[in-house]
Amino acid sequence: MSLNSEDQNKVNLNSYNNSWYQPGGSAIRRMLWYFINVLFFLNPLNPFSTFKVWLLKLFGAQVGAGVIVKPGVNIKYPWLLQLGSHCWIGENVWIDNLVLVSIGAHVTLSQGAMLLTGSHDYKKTSFDLVVGEIRIAEGAWIGAKAIVCPGVSCGTHSVLAAGSVATSDLAPYTVYQGNPATAKRKRVIS
Repeated sequence: MSLNSEDQNKVNLNSYNNSWYQPGGSAIRRMLWYFINVLFFLNPLNPFSTFKVWLLKLFGAQVGAGVIVKPGVNIKYPWLLQLGSHCWIGENVWIDNLVLVSIGAHVTLSQGAMLLTGSHDYKKTSFDLVVGEIRIAEGAWIGAKAIVCPGVSCGTHSVLAAGSVATSDLAPYTVYQGNPATAKRKRVIS
């Protein structure tokens, strides 16, 4: 039986294999973090930012002074997270850091923002995992429910407007909006 070209181009999740991917830390450490994340980060009844910062550091995150972590935040792997001083991480932010996420000082991640370091290669029938580091420079603002995709760098003091999707790098001091996000105007700070 021969396959026609359509059958050859169908996704076959049986062939998916991400064994090359190693998130770091032992299986026990990852499992322990899973429960800590559920109990103290995702849990909306825990408003104590100082305790959450201590837990992040305990699990290997690099965290500067004055970081605020609101309730409902989901962080995949803290040992792959760098937070500069005086960052604000709003309610329901998802940092899906399969690889390094580096966030500079004075960055704001508004409610529901998503930093996604992983995706899949839709062109391959095996739907391979692809990853890319995210770097958000000092003073940037990622708006509510905005998404930063794998491999994207957000320049210093750039703005990604609410609900927008950054699929490519954002220039410094520039406001971006839409899906995919495009430059709308220069950001002026007084």
